[in-house]
Amino acid sequence: MLCAISGEVPRVPVVSLKSGNVFERSLIEAFIEENGKDPVTNEDLTIDDLVDLKSPKVVRPRPPTLTSIPSLLSVLQNEWDALALEHYMLKQTLTQTRQELSTALYQHDAAVRVIARLSRERDEARDALSRITINGGAISHGNAMQVDGQELSTALIDKVEATQEKLSKTRRKRVVPDNWVTPDVIQTFKAIDKTKPVYGTARSIPLDTSGDLALVGGVDGSTGIYSISQKKLVYELQVGHGAITDAIWVDGQAVFASSSGNVKIFESGTEVASFNGHSGEVKAVAVHPSKEILASVGVDKSYIFYDLTSLTQAIQVYTDSCRDFVSNKEGLTADDSTGLTSAEFHPDGHLFAAGGVDGQIKVYDMKSGANAANFGLSGAIQSLTFSENGTWLAAVSKESTAVSIWDLRKSTQIKVLEVGGQIESVRWDYTGQYLAIAGPSGLAVQHYSKSTKEWSELLRITVPAVALEWGSRAQSLVSLGPDGAVTIVGA
Repeated sequence: MLCAISGEVPRVPVVSLKSGNVFERSLIEAFIEENGKDPVTNEDLTIDDLVDLKSPKVVRPRPPTLTSIPSLLSVLQNEWDALALEHYMLKQTLTQTRQELSTALYQHDAAVRVIARLSRERDEARDALSRITINGGAISHGNAMQVDGQELSTALIDKVEATQEKLSKTRRKRVVPDNWVTPDVIQTFKAIDKTKPVYGTARSIPLDTSGDLALVGGVDGSTGIYSISQKKLVYELQVGHGAITDAIWVDGQAVFASSSGNVKIFESGTEVASFNGHSGEVKAVAVHPSKEILASVGVDKSYIFYDLTSLTQAIQVYTDSCRDFVSNKEGLTADDSTGLTSAEFHPDGHLFAAGGVDGQIKVYDMKSGANAANFGLSGAIQSLTFSENGTWLAAVSKESTAVSIWDLRKSTQIKVLEVGGQIESVRWDYTGQYLAIAGPSGLAVQHYSKSTKEWSELLRITVPAVALEWGSRAQSLVSLGPDGAVTIVGA
């Protein structure tokens, strides 16, 4: 008979009534006192469940002292028993851990397979829905859906041409307005006021022409018009279900876009128009310089123009840049690589730019609908803006730390401004001299000198922001923090 723990012949053998195994009494009693279980079957076990086995016993000598060889042998035997017990417990724990690890790995592998299958089915369903939307037109409201290259109506084209003719003639001769901010003043900018958080999920802060009223939105469709001077909401509005994704002012009217696919227009706190032409989330809205055409872009890969005179949807155009991108990129799902994220009209009104998740910026001719130019970044387009000089386009991709600037005349990149921190929004001032940059690390202002034709950084201030706008005569910057608080930066 051998002890089930030490593997040696027990001096005082006992048997467990639960498992039937033989143990050395001293070892099993120590194990029961510490764990209260049978070391082999892991069943509850007490001292009373042990039965002595009758066997010839060797008469043990009298207790020795450590000064003799027998006493040393006794101490070594006790140490050996303790080591044997510990070794047995370690082997048991190792076996149990291996079983648990094997089970966890199997469950993880099964979960990965299920997720991959569900992702594939989701992408197939979305692609099928997109094809149904394009071919059937059941989800669209207004004119039938179009593809790249479609033209606006004659009336809207006339408005575009009139606006371009009026603005392009004076753009080159336009001088810097009186009392416009100077580089020396911008260098003295600091945070001069900060409000309490309004909507913590707001991601844009468009200002009206007075520079006092800002549009802010929440995650549940609630939004409002915030007075910076009064530091309070003067109107509280309900756009509907879904988060507010973007907003813009149009001659005193507030325009909101939401994740539910709606574009709504409010005047004096009352809804005057509502559109739901997109078959998914609306990501951005922009207004034409004539103030008579509104544009929106969405995750359904389309942009829509609205006639603000008649408050109707004029045309919906589906782009192909995202579909091309999907076929050329590996490891991306449809959700990762489809949809338009940003939009902007050229200051003269003859061009429209739309940026996508694929990192492509497509510039369209407003009159013909043709693709006039393409620019690309390495990630999804986070923000884009045309310079008021009419020749430059600035854009930044998601999580990027640099702003790329292109010359529209040559369709080439002329400058990359590295700011050293993640960028959320960029805005030119009215004169095209200053480019304001906002991000989690703070605000910065880059200056282009026409005399030296060089760029310089005028301001860098630690005011975290997700969006910003220039104040009246560029004498201040109005920024929106990640917590929804509005900060005024000025001299």
